[in-house]
Amino acid sequence: MSAHPTIGDTLEGTVDRYPDRDAIIYPRKDQRWTYAEFDERVNQLASVFLDLGIKKGDRVATVLHNGSEMALTVYACAKIGAIFTPLNFRLPSGEIEYIVADADAELVLFESATREAVEGARPNLAVDDYVYIDDDRDEVPDGAHGFYDLLESGSPDRPDVRVDEDDVYAFIYTSGTTGRPKGVVHEHRSMVEHNLLCIAELNLTRDDVGLSMMPLYHCAELHCNLFPRVHRGAASVIHHEFEPAAALEAIDDHDVTVLFAAPTAWNALSMTAAEMDVDVSSLRVGLYGAAPMPEQVLENCRDQLCEDYVQAYGMTEIGPAGVFQSPDDQVPKQGSAGLPALNHRLRIVDPDADPDQAVADGEIGEILISSPCVMREYWNRPEATERSLREADGTTWYYTGDLGYRDDDGYLYVVDRKDDMIVSGGENVYPAEVEDVLFAHESVEEAAVVGEPDEEWGERVVTYVVGDDVSADELDAFVLESDQLADFKRPRAYYFVDDLPKNPSGKIQKFKLREDEAAIDPEAETVTS
Repeated sequence: MSAHPTIGDTLEGTVDRYPDRDAIIYPRKDQRWTYAEFDERVNQLASVFLDLGIKKGDRVATVLHNGSEMALTVYACAKIGAIFTPLNFRLPSGEIEYIVADADAELVLFESATREAVEGARPNLAVDDYVYIDDDRDEVPDGAHGFYDLLESGSPDRPDVRVDEDDVYAFIYTSGTTGRPKGVVHEHRSMVEHNLLCIAELNLTRDDVGLSMMPLYHCAELHCNLFPRVHRGAASVIHHEFEPAAALEAIDDHDVTVLFAAPTAWNALSMTAAEMDVDVSSLRVGLYGAAPMPEQVLENCRDQLCEDYVQAYGMTEIGPAGVFQSPDDQVPKQGSAGLPALNHRLRIVDPDADPDQAVADGEIGEILISSPCVMREYWNRPEATERSLREADGTTWYYTGDLGYRDDDGYLYVVDRKDDMIVSGGENVYPAEVEDVLFAHESVEEAAVVGEPDEEWGERVVTYVVGDDVSADELDAFVLESDQLADFKRPRAYYFVDDLPKNPSGKIQKFKLREDEAAIDPEAETVTS
């Protein structure tokens, strides 16, 4: 073990303490492994990777849904110093090709559900080996190895590879809200530090049981949930994908105590729970992120699921969690993201200003975070790295690109993305505040507000709306009646669409709305005065 534990060391420490406690439960393949059994399989897979020629520093890419295979792969990579590179399982061939080539991956793991996309990318990739994880169910595709065939051939002994705390653990590709994904380079030490944060904020114990139903290729589920549970010795139930009824049944069947979901998924769980006869009394705390929990959704979740919730704010580049809102703050500080995590510092500056030029409390500016969990760099993107990581007085600050402010108690409120701010007639308009008003209309399912070029005003406020049985005139009247919005912030055009472009995290890709004119149906546009 190095001076500071690595990701692989956290697993081995848990095996030493709790070899016979449940580690991984994967109902889809009827797998249930203790920590000793899980660790033995991790060693086997690590041995297989070495036999395939994977060396320390080589990239191993996955195009997988959730499964025990994802958990085995990330820890096998950690033990031999290979760099785990998980891809979104929804990506088409062209995007898989881009990321795998950008990362210069040596090995790609895929499954039946992603086979078509991976095989479409394959002719243009310089990848030596492919591994198919469904060989326990299907015939292995030509030119690929079978995962379980390989696993059985591997040695259960710990691989003889030295991995240090400052070695790279993963390339986690951003989900592209502003353009092409970038590879975020994380080291072992920063992720071990991040584990401890999440263990503390969720009060994790060895007796906890977590359910991983959000995508494990995304750092929220992986770094805030699976990693801390393995580090602490808690059990992890893994679902191949999110399905509300199945998740609720899993809580009942496995006495799940902790659960992570985005607010939209929490909403679906609470609505489904109201219609099902399931016992969810084991659930003690819910974690959420990506957006504040709407008051009504929080109330529904408390009625149907559990009392206590923790919000995490952050982004892939910082781990991802850097600010937490505790259960006690959910109601009195509703709408806030919370307070900086342990060993984290938060600063608000004029957008793009130097880190030492903080604005006063209550003033809106760009959110900066200083963290022991921050990324090393963007892979192959020195200019983007230089823009995002800047030093002041010996401290490195990460520029989040988010706008926000701190109240008199120091709580952070996130206003919007810096790139999404609209300047209309010299006035700043933050889309989120307009969207909040529109969301209050019962017929609006989703709304995305963006700026559109305008000769007179520079930009005008327009909105894309998903909803039934509502007109632009109705929405305009609704906005006018609201006392929450100044008139200059009112949308001047409504585009009614069937759905909005989203990234894998469920965040709306507004750059596509701004740039892709094909996204607009001219017949659906209604302009208001």
